[in-house]
Amino acid sequence: MSLLTFEPTSSRPNLAESMPETLYLIDAPSLIYQVFHALPPMSASDGTPTSAVFGFTRDLLYLREEKKPDYLICAFDPSGPTFRDEMYSEYKATRSAMPDDLRLQWRAIDEVLEALGVLRAEVPGFEADDVIATIARRAAERGIRTFIGSGDKDCRQLLTPGIAIYNIRKDEVFDEAALQRDWGIRPDQVVDLLAMVGDSIDNIPGMAGVGPKTAAALLAEHGTLEGVLANVDRISGTKRQENVRRGAAVARRGQTLVALRSDVPIEIDWEAARVRPPDAPRLAALFRRFGFRRLEAQFAAAPEPAARSDATYHLVNDPEQFGSLCRQLAAEPAFALHVERATGRPAAQEIVGVAVAWKPGEAWYVPMRGPAGERHVEASEVLEGLRPLLESPTPRKLAHDLKRQALVLRRSGVRLAGLAVDTMIADYLMEAGERSHSLDQLAQRYLGHTLTDRAALVGKGSNEVPADQVPIAAVAAHAGERADVSLRLSAELEHKLREICLWSLYETLERPLVSVLIEMEHHGIALDVPLLDRLAREFAAKLAEIEERIYASAGRPFNIASPIQLRQVLFDELRLPVLKRTKTGPSTDQEVLEGLAAQHSLPALLIEHRQIAKLKGTYVDALPKLVHPHTGRLHASFNQVVAATGRLSSSDPNLQNIPIRTEQGRQIRQAFIPRSGQRTTEERARAGAAGTAGTSQAWEWRLLTADYSQVELRILAHFSQDEALCRAFAGDEDIHSVVAAQIFRVDAAAVSPAMRRTAKTVNFGVIYGLSPFGLATRLGIPQEAAAAFIRAYFEKYCGVEAFIQQVLGEACRQGWVGTILGRRRRISGVRPAAKFPLNQPEREAVNTVVQGSAADLIKKAMIDLDARLRAGRLETRMLLQIHDELVLEGPAHEMDRVAPLVVAAMTGALELRVPLKVDVAVGANWLDVEPLAG
Repeated sequence: MSLLTFEPTSSRPNLAESMPETLYLIDAPSLIYQVFHALPPMSASDGTPTSAVFGFTRDLLYLREEKKPDYLICAFDPSGPTFRDEMYSEYKATRSAMPDDLRLQWRAIDEVLEALGVLRAEVPGFEADDVIATIARRAAERGIRTFIGSGDKDCRQLLTPGIAIYNIRKDEVFDEAALQRDWGIRPDQVVDLLAMVGDSIDNIPGMAGVGPKTAAALLAEHGTLEGVLANVDRISGTKRQENVRRGAAVARRGQTLVALRSDVPIEIDWEAARVRPPDAPRLAALFRRFGFRRLEAQFAAAPEPAARSDATYHLVNDPEQFGSLCRQLAAEPAFALHVERATGRPAAQEIVGVAVAWKPGEAWYVPMRGPAGERHVEASEVLEGLRPLLESPTPRKLAHDLKRQALVLRRSGVRLAGLAVDTMIADYLMEAGERSHSLDQLAQRYLGHTLTDRAALVGKGSNEVPADQVPIAAVAAHAGERADVSLRLSAELEHKLREICLWSLYETLERPLVSVLIEMEHHGIALDVPLLDRLAREFAAKLAEIEERIYASAGRPFNIASPIQLRQVLFDELRLPVLKRTKTGPSTDQEVLEGLAAQHSLPALLIEHRQIAKLKGTYVDALPKLVHPHTGRLHASFNQVVAATGRLSSSDPNLQNIPIRTEQGRQIRQAFIPRSGQRTTEERARAGAAGTAGTSQAWEWRLLTADYSQVELRILAHFSQDEALCRAFAGDEDIHSVVAAQIFRVDAAAVSPAMRRTAKTVNFGVIYGLSPFGLATRLGIPQEAAAAFIRAYFEKYCGVEAFIQQVLGEACRQGWVGTILGRRRRISGVRPAAKFPLNQPEREAVNTVVQGSAADLIKKAMIDLDARLRAGRLETRMLLQIHDELVLEGPAHEMDRVAPLVVAAMTGALELRVPLKVDVAVGANWLDVEPLAG
């Protein structure tokens, strides 16, 4: 074996000063594993996981653009065994197999490398580190300064004045001086130190009782491992002498495993390794496929200057012209609408102008505000002139994001009616997994047209100026173009929806839901801000208390937010078992902490600290700042085009993630309250029509919550037609207790709370492809027991397993899955004979069918409930939709009348093979609600 050697430092010049060229030599497996575990799960529109692809690509682009190397090479491990496996059969034997979700991304990473023109180095029988050692030596021979991108400590043996290690996460260079500061040794002593200490990640044993500090001290005194072994009698301490004697053979074997080979048989094409312009069109296409929108935009061909020869955008800036426009609009069957706001912020209410279009290539813009001295039509005149048209079912209204257009108008007192085609939702129905359904994206995708950038008109961020301070002619061109493009897209997308049989889903579900969401967002919900202020103080005190308990449990203070210090405390000092590893060491993620919580008090304290800190920052501190200054209420946005399954999501703030199982999460719910005070004129009129204008109860308002009971499991029973599941739901039995009795093989009366908890986790876990490891971690049981529970479940509920296989088979054959109302999602990456544990695309396929059908159900219920409330001329209204729960507010005297309407709408929304159940409760806030009597 040939080890990497160079001339002594003193006999040659400093290469850092003399080398004109640089090479960044990347340990690709190390970096890929690192980003895979560091980033949250990501997926392309077809469900293929992409988090590692994104992280690795981002890092390579950073290196190219910021470090500007002359050469860039990525070294990879071979697919088969290496010479070390032949030397030592236990080498890396404790490492877990590559996760399926990472394996699915390997080909995509290769495609990115090819498009970037990055040389890929891989040699059968040799690890990436050996390839790196060889290339680094050859680079040095050519006078090229090398930076090794690797987290492996093995690479420290390669350090020379011309070779350094680069940490891309910290943007730090680790050189010989850094090695001396960290370990107190020279690069030529690294192999001996690692051989003495061992490497748990690679399963290389070391000398018992000899850690890095001891090994470094011995090498500092005796120079080499052989020097240490030759002077055992001079080592202080009888126990340490014995450890070194007994570990001699182990350490010598470790030398051969740790030492990197610099004689790997590889031919390096240095010209191919030279950094050159990438294949931008290919990269843009890849990034579009992966859903990396910003990266796609970075490499997309620069748009041609926007040609306006085929479009005419008229400025209507006097009352006579405006009157003529209104008469023309009234004669049209449909028109596209774009409402220009003063700023792009979600809460912005002021309308700057309105653009309309009814034939392609032409639009009209009516300015309502503008810079001083520029002509415009008075805002009140525009709104009153358009009101009869906008509030009438005809003409039909087309737009991109109809809800946003309607909300701005609603805040100005205009109720938009006659909603027709929403191009944003239409595109979402066709490509549910896409991350963006913006007008810019759609114009480029369907029309080959590049929209003018709004930021070019008004700026962005802190530099944004209100649109009414921009010349009106410029705003007219911008708004007119959006109305024109929306019109053209609406015809294209309606045709496509009809072609693939999705128009009915749009027309009967998604479009009617827009009107419901408009009212929910417009009304918002009241907050008890003083309560939140008190909670902020209490949470801060609680965090400080937990920190002291954490330090006491650990035996010393440490940086709770530092993964490195946390690993040291958990695994080195407390000797807790390593449940999961990343490429950089033991994992300390939430799942691991949950698995360790039963063995020591510290992990449970860390979990509690993380939960409270997140709640405080995300909700307790943030919610009061989101209260609208004019309405005094919180106006969250409910998004129809974000979740690929079809579920609604919420933003500004995200209300879906407020936990209900923790005491702190419940306290936050207590801050959501019904309205109080006098009625508006509109409410008084409605109350008078309903005959309740004079009741004293009109002053007392309540929140009503309605929550589907185990809706996803009921949908699973519906689809699977599993006899046991269907029978349990038909008999209104506790499904978790029923399943517990089955998998534990005991009578129902003998089911303990722990058994029921296990069954509940299994019940929901099977929908999402929960692995034995995942179940074991959540329940704190051995993996073998978890696997046995999963096997027992499928033995007793064979219809569920058959359903899952049916879904996966359909996904594999047709490339998509569908929900109960026909919603579709493209899926790729499903194995022809998939088995548990499922990979990410397989989990997403099953989840889409079940959770997507639950989304169909509650959307239909919301539409039906809204109609019932309107028909009853009730003041009660929907405010929030959170997962499977609806939150309404209304006068206390209406609650007895409203509750049956809610139950009827929710249980009757869809006909399933099993009954639907809804729990209804009423109270003075979102937490303190109690079941309504009767």
